[in-house]
Parts: sequence; C-alpha cells; structure tokens
Amino acid sequence: MTGPEAARDADSGPNDGTGPNDGTGPNDGTGPNDGTGPGAGTGPNDDVARAHAFLDRAGLASLIDVHTHFMPEKLLAAVWAYFDAGGPLVGRPWPIAYREDEGARVAALRSFGVEAFTAMLYPHKPGMAHSLNEWAADFAARTPDCLHTATFFAEPSAAADVRRALGQGARVFKCHLQVGDFDPNDPLLDEAWGLLSDARVPVVTHCGSGPVPGRFTGPEPVARLLARYPALRLVVAHLGMPEYVEFLDLAESNDHVMLDTTMSFTLWVEEGGAPFPAPELPRLRDLGDRVLFGTDFPNIPHSYADALEALEMTGLGTPWLRAVCHDNAARLFAR
Repeated sequence: MTGPEAARDADSGPNDGTGPNDGTGPNDGTGPNDGTGPGAGTGPNDDVARAHAFLDRAGLASLIDVHTHFMPEKLLAAVWAYFDAGGPLVGRPWPIAYREDEGARVAALRSFGVEAFTAMLYPHKPGMAHSLNEWAADFAARTPDCLHTATFFAEPSAAADVRRALGQGARVFKCHLQVGDFDPNDPLLDEAWGLLSDARVPVVTHCGSGPVPGRFTGPEPVARLLARYPALRLVVAHLGMPEYVEFLDLAESNDHVMLDTTMSFTLWVEEGGAPFPAPELPRLRDLGDRVLFGTDFPNIPHSYADALEALEMTGLGTPWLRAVCHDNAARLFAR
C-alpha cells in the first residue's frame, strides 16, 4: 500500500535507519504467549519464531513474497517520511515496523523463511522509470533471492523502458495507478502493455481504491485494459481492496488475472475500514491457484508474522495456505 505523494517533491532527506523496529501498533501481534499458535509472542525474535511456527503448521519449508519494497535509499526515506506524517494517500498515521538499512531488511526476510521476494518500486512522475529500473537491475544482480523487478510510467518512453527491462531479465513489474495517477488505458502505454502481455511477465498492479481512491483506481479501468490485453498476467495487489467483490469478478472471468494478499485480513485493515467480506471467502478459496502471498514489507504497521497468521485465521485451510504462500508463486516464476 506504499504510495507517498511526498516523494513527488522530496529528493533528499536523512536515511539513517533510526526509529523503532518493535512492530508496535494496532496489530502488534499481542496475544497468548505460549508459543504455540497465531499471535504468540512479540518482538523481533518472536516474529521470527512465529513465522517459522507458521511454516511448520502449513507444512512449508519456505515462503515467496511477491509484494515487498526495495528502492533507492533517498526515495525510501521520502516514502517513510510520508508515512510518518500520515499523508493524504495513506489517510492516517502509519508506523513503519521495519525501519532498517537495506542489508538488515534483506536479512529479516531471510530470517522469516522467505526464499524469494520482489523489489516493488514505482515512479510518481515522468522521467523516473529508467533510473529506477537501472537501480533494480543492480539490486537483483547483488541479491540473488530477489525476483528482478521493474516498473514503468505513462510517458513516451514507456515501451522503451519496458523493452530494456525485459532485456535485462526483469521477471515481474510494478504498476501503481494510485501514486502514478495515470489511466492504464493511456495510449502512451499501448506498446508497453503489448510487450508485457507477449512476454507473459506478471505485473503487480495497485488498482484498488485503498487506502484512498485515486482518479484511475477501481475495477473499471482494469476491466477495460483486460478487454484489450486478455492474455496480460495482471496481479491485483491487496486483493483489490476495498473493491474485493469486483476484482474477484475480474479474476473469475479471466484466467490470467491473479490476486495478492498484501495486508489483507490483518487487524490494521480489518479494523481500519476495509474488511474482506466473509461471504466472499469461498470464492477466494476457489481461486486458490491464482492467489499470491504479499506483505508490503518493510512499509507495514504490523509484524511480518501478523500477515501470515491473518491468512491462517481465514480458515481457508492448509492446502490453500501452501499454494498461496509458496507454490503458486514458485510455479509462476519457474524458469
């Protein structure tokens, strides 16, 4: 749900990694501390223990997280400052649970049992995509468990940016319609979408209207896009919150549409005004082979284990959890 407008103008600022990393906040994982189930324990060490306890209960050796954020440090500092201020695209104060340097963040994911993750980064204005993609290519080269991630913007260079990133080996793209404030059907993007569709490379897209709506969020622009590019592998971030039902409809009508679980079912979302509708859980279960695990790490206001346990508490079952938290992504990104 990362989307700070402040980054549109903030090109500098401290990135000293200071700040709490205690995972406190409305969904701080408190609860019975008997070490046996969801909510057991708090703090960084307990976060790791809870993640591994989840893996044991799900019968998994590792996780694949398709929605994590890594980006240039200066830009990330602006993102964090925006969240600290509770900017208008966030809607309320948003404590960052994993405010650490890059190496510590990578190490944290590995300690949770994550075998592969992404570097979701995105431009908020023209002229940024190329440099972001160059940074992301370097990050992937020096971080072998990162799925090489790229991005694009609605601008004349969009096709060239996508073509270059694909040539560099990009395996997943990020599109942020809320922050970018562009229509996915902008003619400037036609060739780029065609390239992505032909390459069968997934595009994780923030297209739902949470936490606050944008001019081009919601299901209608995406439905029009899919009508034009029906083979596009589009991953709807955050299960499309709050338009869950409409994005489930899209997924059911197009076999190439996937959904990621980022922040869904956590107390932060459930008690914050965008709960997933319980009557729709059977539909989500039936789409289980096209649901992918995501978290928004490190820019989350709760612990990593909270995200895992929130999925477990849906009651959709262990086979569903195994598919969502590992097997579906392993199949999607298999070489």
